[in-house]
Amino acid sequence: LNALKALGVNYSLSEDKTVCTVEGIGGAFNWQNGLSLFLGNAGTAMRPLTAALCLKGATEAEVILTGEPRMKERPIKHLVDALRQAGASVQYLENEGYPPVAIRNSGLKGGKVQIDGSISSQFLTALLMAAPLAEGDMEIEIIGELVSKPYIDITLAMMKDFGVNVENQNYQTFVVKGNQSYISPEKYLVEGDASSASYFLAAGAIKGKVKVPGIGKNSIQGDRLFANVLEAMGAKITWGDDFIQAEQGELKGVDMDMNHIPDAAMTIATTALFAEGETVIRNIY
Repeated sequence: LNALKALGVNYSLSEDKTVCTVEGIGGAFNWQNGLSLFLGNAGTAMRPLTAALCLKGATEAEVILTGEPRMKERPIKHLVDALRQAGASVQYLENEGYPPVAIRNSGLKGGKVQIDGSISSQFLTALLMAAPLAEGDMEIEIIGELVSKPYIDITLAMMKDFGVNVENQNYQTFVVKGNQSYISPEKYLVEGDASSASYFLAAGAIKGKVKVPGIGKNSIQGDRLFANVLEAMGAKITWGDDFIQAEQGELKGVDMDMNHIPDAAMTIATTALFAEGETVIRNIY
């Protein structure tokens, strides 16, 4: 939020900080040339902002995105390579392929773009969200096996809620019409974080009973499926429209592909310590 404010976005928080009202700017961020934004270790801020700040602004200017020393070890090359193919101006300031980066808001032209999908779905999410505001249509081809597909589903669902449709060709090619505008739905509910909910659900599965509101059987988040893994291990799971409940059961080890919910893999590993037998977690990178 601090970064967005520095980029000319006006917002306000309710007193209890449960409602955030944002004044849209149509992707035309406004900042003074040479602005430097410190993003700490927030990869989920670094990646989408890297793409969004490439969009054409009213006045061309440069912005620097940087962060903690750990952030400077987190790769961003696959995203930058794709943005450059679409006409973006992004330069590395220290080590090739890593933040900090200097970005000019000279715009995205669109066209055919290739992006590696085997490392993180956040690269594709960042590119998808910027693509409708490119000057032309963008055809995004995925190189390698796309990981964390449920997170891409969240991205596409959110874009649709804001008036933008994406043609998804079996998660190998995504076609986005350019020169569009996002349309505010006026009110938008942000679900509870299913990844964070996994800790509490695991606690209930190990001992006792825990009911987590804010996510349920209709959630669009892939990590809601963490409850299915707990159920496979022997926990008693109850699904509601807006809640998931986990209750203690006789836990047993499982052999599970966790590629679709990688953020929950470590929680399963911890839960496995309380299960009888061996647990194998596969397809995590």
